Amino acid sequence: VQLQASGGGLVQAGDSLRLSCVASGRTFSSYTMGWFRQASGKEREYVAGIRWSESSTYYADSVKGRFTISRDNAKNTVYLQMNSLKPEDTAVYYCAAQLGAIWNNKYEFWGQGTQVTVSS
Repeated sequence: VQLQASGGGLVQAGDSLRLSCVASGRTFSSYTMGWFRQASGKEREYVAGIRWSESSTYYADSVKGRFTISRDNAKNTVYLQMNSLKPEDTAVYYCAAQLGAIWNNKYEFWGQGTQVTVSS
């Protein structure tokens, strides 16, 4: 599967952004989709994951209550709605796919990153 992320940008603290990730391939609905981020000088962080059925989701504690992951299997697209953004959310965000469970952070397929910058 190939992934193409978009939607990053420069926003102010408290603003919202929605990231999108379009996947190629006919079996998109079989994959667990996830969003990761990597801030400059820091390790990559698993931010959110969603199973194909949308009944199961995962969120890092750092984003719970502010970020929402969703998917539209008909459009082969996964979204990350980010609200109440903070400067510490500044990072390059990556979408990823795997055939495993949402709590497994070992994803197999990766898209290019999209930069999110939150100014204070």
